[in-house]
Amino acid sequence: MDYRIHFAPLQGYTDAVYREVHAAVFGGVTVYYTPFVRLEKDGFRNKELRDIAPGRNREVCPVPQLIAATPDEFRRIATLFREQGYRQADINMGCPFPMQARLHRGSGILPYKEEGEALLDTVNEFPDMTFSVKLRLGWDNADEALALLPCINSLPLAHVTLHPRLGIQQYKGNTDKESFFRFYGECKHPLFYNGDINSLEDIQRITEAYPLLKGVMLGRGLLSRPWLATEYVTGNEMPDSVKQAKLITFHEMLAERYGASLEGGEHQVLAKLKTLWDYLLPDAEKRLRKKVLKSNNLTTYRLAVKELLQQ
Repeated sequence: MDYRIHFAPLQGYTDAVYREVHAAVFGGVTVYYTPFVRLEKDGFRNKELRDIAPGRNREVCPVPQLIAATPDEFRRIATLFREQGYRQADINMGCPFPMQARLHRGSGILPYKEEGEALLDTVNEFPDMTFSVKLRLGWDNADEALALLPCINSLPLAHVTLHPRLGIQQYKGNTDKESFFRFYGECKHPLFYNGDINSLEDIQRITEAYPLLKGVMLGRGLLSRPWLATEYVTGNEMPDSVKQAKLITFHEMLAERYGASLEGGEHQVLAKLKTLWDYLLPDAEKRLRKKVLKSNNLTTYRLAVKELLQQ
């Protein structure tokens, strides 16, 4: 079965520690992506520089992602990646957050066809690197990605990932399967599907509907059910007892590694661990989730997590 599972980059969640611990405990993922690196007036954010540093990515070599509005921004970020030893990168043309979109970054560049083409053409200036593109159908019109497709098809890209929503939808509303199918029929590069994939059944439904896909990119679905990629690769649902044991190990390893990398002490580690529950186990009992989130030290947190997992 040559069907690949990619882990989408999610700001605030899939940092270097998370990526490496997920790979060690759950696995099943072919490629992990870093949250996007941007260029600001003062240069690069230290947090983003730390996340892509080779020393923090020894166990899992991710594909770094860039977000840019202009060829110059693209050049500076891609050059940074190359200096860090990376030879593959992903171009974010799908981010729906207004703060980026208003700068013509992410899905905010899609209404501006000439700007989008100029940005994409910059890949030709880096012949020693391989690029992929992640995008949405458009910002407020589903024809915007299709308008860019001739340019996309003309470039030497490794693959394309399409999320069939508009930027203005963010993560709400229905995905547009009809528009996805139009793009799918005309895209000459290996294509990946991203969006609302939360179960084995969802992956199977997508593969049956679009048999020429090369894989799927999972985001919130893997944050909610971190065993999902392995279940697909093995073809078997993971027993609850195995999930429970792995989740406990997952939390222990995250606490240990965040403790070694974060400078704010136990309080910062605890705050970081609590962000996992923005998505993790959405169907868990609310009373027990609340107990986890109200924990005021790592000891009570660990006990609350074990109680929740044993429900």
